[in-house]
Amino acid sequence: MGLFSKFIHKDKDKKAETDKDKDQKDFDLKKDKEIKKDEGTKKDNEVKKDLTVAEITEDKDLKDKKKDKKIKAKVNKNDTKEAHKVLIRALITEKASYLKAENKYLFEVSPSTNKNEIKKAIYHVYGIWPTKVNVSNLGGKNKRYGRSVGVTKARKKAIVTLKEGDGIELYEGV
Repeated sequence: MGLFSKFIHKDKDKKAETDKDKDQKDFDLKKDKEIKKDEGTKKDNEVKKDLTVAEITEDKDLKDKKKDKKIKAKVNKNDTKEAHKVLIRALITEKASYLKAENKYLFEVSPSTNKNEIKKAIYHVYGIWPTKVNVSNLGGKNKRYGRSVGVTKARKKAIVTLKEGDGIELYEGV
């Protein structure tokens, strides 16, 4: 035995003690979790036993109604395809002012939309169902700045016809 053998044995004893403590703590934590789970299930069972049959059926009816409302809301969102993305802006031009006399309004719309989507978007934004929608695609123009050549972006224009008596307030601030 050397001089340092005492210290080696003490370190081994300390390691053994710490390992035992860790095992004991893990075991205690597992027991605590099991006890908490058992208490939670007991509480759930007690709550269910206290409710009457009428109360349980009312709860089920309320849950079913909430599910129906969520489904309806999803259908409306898919129908409109988010109207603010369909209608980019109202066009206020000289031609648009002449068409207003015939109860027609001009809008710049997203290039990927069709007439039905435009009708739905007008209905959801302004609350008026259009009778007719005409669409025209405007190609981009070639532009040149010195040596560089480019093209402006293509647009899509919609002329929306409304019933007699209906109208959209577009020119309030102009």
